[in-house]
Amino acid sequence: MLKLKTQKSNTLILIGLFRLAKGIALLAVGFGALRFLHHDLAESLHHVVNALRIDPDNHYVHRVLARALNVTPHQLKELSIGTFIYAALFLTEGTGLLLRKRWAEYFTTISTSLFIPLEVYELVKHVTPLKFVLLVINIAIVVYLIIRLRKTR
Repeated sequence: MLKLKTQKSNTLILIGLFRLAKGIALLAVGFGALRFLHHDLAESLHHVVNALRIDPDNHYVHRVLARALNVTPHQLKELSIGTFIYAALFLTEGTGLLLRKRWAEYFTTISTSLFIPLEVYELVKHVTPLKFVLLVINIAIVVYLIIRLRKTR
């Protein structure tokens, strides 16, 4: 029984850490978007490409640079606001789960479940291994938390 409780606690901690990592990554994206607000985004990305010694003739690099040329300051503001809100959600979930709060289990189950249809839509629209893995992880998190919530009523 003790081993089972420890395993369940470890799983909850892993989910909490995963949520915190996603929240921190989104904070970085949000601050990055704000950093480029008053700078030439395409020029900055070109500098990054050169610093990382990526082939500037690469098809993917050209696509990123072409998109960067079309990004407006208003879109950067919207991106940063959206990522900060999403980061706050993940950081709240992660912190609550690490503190083993029951509300965090419900909150994570509901919020993750709400985004699964959108993830499926995005996966159907354009399949990538990363999208698939994240969808599977999120489904596993929801299933695990539902089972945990039912068992610990």
